[in-house]
Amino acid sequence: MKLDWKVWLSGVTAVGLLMTGLTSGSVVDAKQKKVLNIAHRGASAYAPEHTLPSYQLGERLKGDYIEIDLQMTQDGELICMHDETVDRTTNGSGQVKDHTLAEIKKLDAGSWFNEKYPQYAKPEYGGQRVPTLDEVLEHFGPHKKYYIETKAPHVYPGMEEKLLDTLERHQLLRKSSLRTGHVLVQSFSQESLLKIHRLNPNIPLVQLLSYSKPATITDQELTDIKSYAIGVGPNFEQIDRNYVQKVRKHGLDIKPYTVNSKSDMRKLIHWGVTGLITNHPDRLQEVLKGR
Repeated sequence: MKLDWKVWLSGVTAVGLLMTGLTSGSVVDAKQKKVLNIAHRGASAYAPEHTLPSYQLGERLKGDYIEIDLQMTQDGELICMHDETVDRTTNGSGQVKDHTLAEIKKLDAGSWFNEKYPQYAKPEYGGQRVPTLDEVLEHFGPHKKYYIETKAPHVYPGMEEKLLDTLERHQLLRKSSLRTGHVLVQSFSQESLLKIHRLNPNIPLVQLLSYSKPATITDQELTDIKSYAIGVGPNFEQIDRNYVQKVRKHGLDIKPYTVNSKSDMRKLIHWGVTGLITNHPDRLQEVLKGR
């Protein structure tokens, strides 16, 4: 059944956990997984997003995953960038799809951060280059964990095949790697995820969700998602405890975005989320250590 995108877009013991659930309304789950710390665009609160320094810092600040957004150049190369244009995070302008990789490699992807966030500015951030997915995977290797998003795949025919070819080349599609979660792929595009699922049903997928009003989700929608994905990724501001409970009861993970305050982190963990996407992996690490 096709999802209705008008909806989409508009240390305790088992007994102790049960008592917590009964008394405070938290999710009752004696087999709660580790809450994953997903460094959003790297440690993007402290370094220019989607650059090697940001990814490196996310690792040092105890992020479990590097979160990477993908765009594709005119000549078919996958680059790490959130926007479809280069304007916001480089000194260039225009659509990614209208630039070759060589042209994008000439751009400064870090000086904007020093200007916007002088409290975190570093000289080495100036002149940073936009990395390709190949370069990131080569730098960190097959033992790091990657949380990859296909951005605007309708703009980039063949993006999914290119992604899988790249992952294969870096030995990240081995069943042992997929079983241990070294790669997850997420997207707002159901079509993109279904295509990846057809190409390789072993890759764990996460359906990103966006709502124009407080989130609701039906049992049928969750059943549909579970046919191809292991979890969902909603905006944390649009969900509540009942939403989290419903997703978990369907056996799906839930990893909301983008959670930056410790109070929100604690609340969502109490509700039963299985991971959080954050610009501040250090804050989430402190919250998790204090549980």
